[in-house]
Amino acid sequence: MPRYLVIVESPAKAKTIKKFLGSNYEVLASNGHVRDLPKSQLGIDIANDYEPKYITIRGKGDLLAKLRKEVKKADKVYLATDPDREGEAISWHLSHTLKLDLNTENRIVFNEITKNAVKSSIKNARKLDFNLIDAQQARRVLDRMVGYTISPLLWSKIKRGLSAGRVQSVALRIICDREEEINSFIPEEYWNIEAEFIINGKKNPLVAKYIGKDKNKEVIGSQEEADSVLSELSNSKYVIKEIKRGERIRKSPLPFTTSTLQQEAAKTLNFSTKKTMQLAQQLYEGINIKGYGSIGLITYLRTDSVRISDEADASVKEYIENVYGKEYVNPEANNDRSGRRAQNAHEAIRPTNVQFTPADIKESLSRDQFRLYQLIWKRFVASRMQPARYETTSIKIECNRHWFSTSASKLLFEGFLSAYQQEEDTEDVKATYESLNEGDVLNLKELKKSQHFTQPPAHYTEASLVKTLEELGIGRPSTYSPTISTIIARRYVIKENKNLYTTELGEAVNDIMVKAFPSIVDVNFTANMEALLDCVEDGTVEWKTIVKNFYPDLEEAVKNANEQLDKIKIADEVSDEICDLCGRNMVIKYGPHGKFLGCPGFPDCRNTKPYLEKIGVQCPSCGGDIVIRKTKKGRRYFGCSNHPDCSFMTWQKPSKEKCSKCQSIMLEKGNKLVCSNDTCGYVTSANDSTID
Repeated sequence: MPRYLVIVESPAKAKTIKKFLGSNYEVLASNGHVRDLPKSQLGIDIANDYEPKYITIRGKGDLLAKLRKEVKKADKVYLATDPDREGEAISWHLSHTLKLDLNTENRIVFNEITKNAVKSSIKNARKLDFNLIDAQQARRVLDRMVGYTISPLLWSKIKRGLSAGRVQSVALRIICDREEEINSFIPEEYWNIEAEFIINGKKNPLVAKYIGKDKNKEVIGSQEEADSVLSELSNSKYVIKEIKRGERIRKSPLPFTTSTLQQEAAKTLNFSTKKTMQLAQQLYEGINIKGYGSIGLITYLRTDSVRISDEADASVKEYIENVYGKEYVNPEANNDRSGRRAQNAHEAIRPTNVQFTPADIKESLSRDQFRLYQLIWKRFVASRMQPARYETTSIKIECNRHWFSTSASKLLFEGFLSAYQQEEDTEDVKATYESLNEGDVLNLKELKKSQHFTQPPAHYTEASLVKTLEELGIGRPSTYSPTISTIIARRYVIKENKNLYTTELGEAVNDIMVKAFPSIVDVNFTANMEALLDCVEDGTVEWKTIVKNFYPDLEEAVKNANEQLDKIKIADEVSDEICDLCGRNMVIKYGPHGKFLGCPGFPDCRNTKPYLEKIGVQCPSCGGDIVIRKTKKGRRYFGCSNHPDCSFMTWQKPSKEKCSKCQSIMLEKGNKLVCSNDTCGYVTSANDSTID
């Protein structure tokens, strides 16, 4: 009997696949990459046509010895690494390390780890795809060039241990730009007016919002304007001028891609991108299901395609018809509506078998595995269901030439909502007021005015950052999670209550990158680089051409930056604080968690204290000094030096100026000063007396 060897990346995947194959198959794991560029040097021979210098990864010796022994025993070796660029590259490295014939049809790929998929892939084994390999080589070499040439510059200009990256530096810039936008945002005052009407037979009043005079949309900018409108509305009748009734549909969602899964898991399950990918990897590689053994529950988790195989499509539609009814099945294909380029060899992320409902296998899954699988399963089922249908009513009301509007809707057919609901689907569905007609005079219950201020853009969350990176064409499904994890681990960014905030260190690194390497942190340049890597995968661009065009400019930029950029000092500034132990003036140090006071007599004196930087402004609550403080995760804020006795704090920098209207403290926002009293809204230009 012939003997076959199948090599995969992970032991969990090996265990699941072994179950599907006969006793003449041996399935072993490489535990990821076996060759890579060396850590101790650039690893790219610039003089020799940018040839990469791959070496065996330290610690892989025993594993490779075992694989070589099994290769000698086998009549044929199959390489079953993941179905993407990185997986193709791992198979190529394995072929070199194990001395396999590169012209042999021994590469097998499958998007799901099921018996049919694995056996089918063996029947359709192919040669290695060098377009995929070269695209991965190009990405690896470009990333190495950026990291190994710019990181030493950051060490010399700021501190050791920092890093730069082709994608991570752009992600950091995007977050820094948003923080700058938020900090310089000036809120503008506006007022809303609402009218409540009593409708016979209805428990709740009909609420209509003010539009403007003569149907023209107007923004009410002050209380005086709001009062003027209210005076014109007094003692007048409210007449329904327009009623439009109709229907609208809410289309069923597309099945998950890597990006949309990370976004939805963050919003609904509060999972980080890293946690989502870890759990999805477990579900893909195989879970031991009671009564079935180890089974891969979802398809491949790194994909930007929403395509579904014909077999899976037929299976889920049969399930929907049996469980929900034939009227819930959508016969039309639910395709990507964005028109973007996708890796169509892949499928969307979906259950490998729709019959494995979340409820049926809940006992075999951990709590978090269950929650993520349930999200994927419900989304997949919903994607093949009919849209939800609503009956809508739009009403316009006139009073003394002033117009109000309101709308209402009633759910007629649940469609996909019976299986899956997102936050935006749980809308307030109201009665449609069938009894109302044009010309009816309404009974006014109350007029309400309310003051508001425009809000700055929201801070990025992991979910919104992933969405932005995808929309801008930066990175690919496999890069979103490690990119975000890296900038958090380096403490360039901290995460608080889902929001991402830049740290002082992150701002310093971004400042150097923007000044010295504007092209590398340019969104369009990075997106164009991703498009070029796609061209390598398509076989239309040679990968070394990209590298040759990139490196000389990078080398020149690093040289200029070393000569022209000043060193950023974040430490050893003498303070007025006296050391309690030895009487020396303590100095400002910079550690992993930011600035602190340390004794210059170290190591003889090891005294340290928290560093409280005064900004020259007195606390409005108790008269103490306002100092710069940091949260436990490193986000900067301004608080009173008498904390905890005084609880004053603000995220924005206070100014010496007082509000001329209410005498509250003023806050710096860009080149403006804004009153800290939310109900005042006074804004003025910053002058020379503001704190730098």
